[in-house]
Amino acid sequence: MPKKSENNLTWKDLEIGSIVVEPGSASQYRTGDWKSETPILSKENCNKCGLCFIYCPEGCIQPDTEGWFIADLFYCKGCGICAVECPKDSITMVEDEE
Repeated sequence: MPKKSENNLTWKDLEIGSIVVEPGSASQYRTGDWKSETPILSKENCNKCGLCFIYCPEGCIQPDTEGWFIADLFYCKGCGICAVECPKDSITMVEDEE
């Protein structure tokens, strides 16, 4: 049976339940390019509690070798949840300049 091109697919050719059959990863795309604010960490106030890491919806905050939690700005979307959840007010959101 000849293979159909994507333009000739019908509903009969789809996997049952619209299952994703190929792996994908958002890490392949730099999703933080459109943010308007950037989180800035003040290490003087930070107690390394990790709440920013836990609450980040994008998973872009990771601990470095010294235990500081640093946002990967290639993936951070600037939502500010980390700054709101920080009990020591160690993270401030700074407006990006164009």
